[in-house]
Amino acid sequence: MSASPTTLEDRDPPEPTGLKRTLGVWSTLTLGVGAMVGFGWVTLVGGWIESAGSLGATLAFVVGGFMMAIVSLVYAELVAAMPKAGGEHNYIIRAMGPRWSFIGSWAITGGYATVVAFEAVALPRAIDYVVDLEQIHLWTVSGSEVFLVWALVGSVVAVLITIINILGVKVAGGVQMFVVIFLFAIGALQIFGSVTGGSGANFEPFFTGGSAGFFAVLIVVPFLFVGFDVIPQAAEEVDIPPRKVGNISFISVLIAAAWYIMIVLTVSSALTHEQMAGSSLPAADAMGALFGNQFFANLMVAAGVAGIITSWNSLQLGASRLMFSLARGGMLPAWLGKLHPKYGTPANALIVLGAIATIAPFFGASALGWIVDAGSPMIVTAYLLVSISFVILRVREPRMERPLRIGGIGKFGVVIGGLSIAITAFLCSLYLPGMPAGIGIESWLIFGVWWIVGAVFFVAIPGGVKPGPDAEQELYEKVLQKFPNRRG
Repeated sequence: MSASPTTLEDRDPPEPTGLKRTLGVWSTLTLGVGAMVGFGWVTLVGGWIESAGSLGATLAFVVGGFMMAIVSLVYAELVAAMPKAGGEHNYIIRAMGPRWSFIGSWAITGGYATVVAFEAVALPRAIDYVVDLEQIHLWTVSGSEVFLVWALVGSVVAVLITIINILGVKVAGGVQMFVVIFLFAIGALQIFGSVTGGSGANFEPFFTGGSAGFFAVLIVVPFLFVGFDVIPQAAEEVDIPPRKVGNISFISVLIAAAWYIMIVLTVSSALTHEQMAGSSLPAADAMGALFGNQFFANLMVAAGVAGIITSWNSLQLGASRLMFSLARGGMLPAWLGKLHPKYGTPANALIVLGAIATIAPFFGASALGWIVDAGSPMIVTAYLLVSISFVILRVREPRMERPLRIGGIGKFGVVIGGLSIAITAFLCSLYLPGMPAGIGIESWLIFGVWWIVGAVFFVAIPGGVKPGPDAEQELYEKVLQKFPNRRG
């Protein structure tokens, strides 16, 4: 007896081939802002003020915010012109070919991965301010005691964030919007407390450390502002016009810059330098001092936890889309480009990033500084390559469709691109040994391991992207028709 024919209802659903467009204006904006306004301000603000002084640290964020705003203008035009998942991958491959695209994409993916790892370590440190997590000692890493309960808090949340992202960008975007609103409500409360209870005398000294102090703060700006470029990573899941996507990317940088400047000024008004030096979470202690109640300090810790969740959620989402795009173009193993059959998300890429975050807390709190310093040069390397690609495309493809054209049709757009190149090249130079803010050996070790892994994939790139229906491939082949010597 023959089996009955298979009906359409009996067949397995086809594997999704594209990402789902579910993000609106506000969820897109909170995705970018939330990525930038992470947890660094809670733990590091005291160090910034000690290094450069209250106004010196503020000036560093004004200058750094201006720099990042220029870079974000470059991204704004490019994301409007090429609204595809993977951001940097698409821009650099069209301008410079697949190998440079891989270098830029691998760099920004590494930067995102370090932020994800940073947040996994920062979370238990924040919660430990309120609840003692230092239970069951495991080992010591660089003078930092690691406790099992402390580490498990970060690891368990890493698993939960990964699950949220696998469930879909709509779920992740909804969580993001709610948490960002809560975070900014606490920020408004901090401003009120500073105006009513702060002291002008606490601002002194206004400047300390000279140029070294200023650059010590400026060097962390790329790490803290990474996130506006998450919007280009998720461009294939945004359900708004491309021009508006570009505008949102730029606006998110301005909002983040205002946030960091506000944090520096309000904490400066609340605590003396001696109080900052003895504080593990200066922003929380500042809130408690402004209102004279530990409850408000704990409330700021809650805001810090909110910042961790928003940044972690955004950057894990962005990094997974980059891995997905690279895998779709044949530059990473194909299984990283597989979409979940039900939720349409790059589940395998998300699991890899989740694994990095799950392991990170077991290196202890000392890993926070290493991670920041290792991720920053990766981030600005990608920004530099995108800036160069912007100028190349402006010169070589002046008639390319650009729904948002920065600086108009004339040469002013190229000037903006050139300024972005100069800014990012300058930032790259700050991390070199011997510079005022050169990074340490542990950070270079993390940096080196990431690039050793990347070198394996780089060598395996077969001179071009893998044939397929990808938009990147189509763009690349068009370039090859005009410039056949650019392959590889």
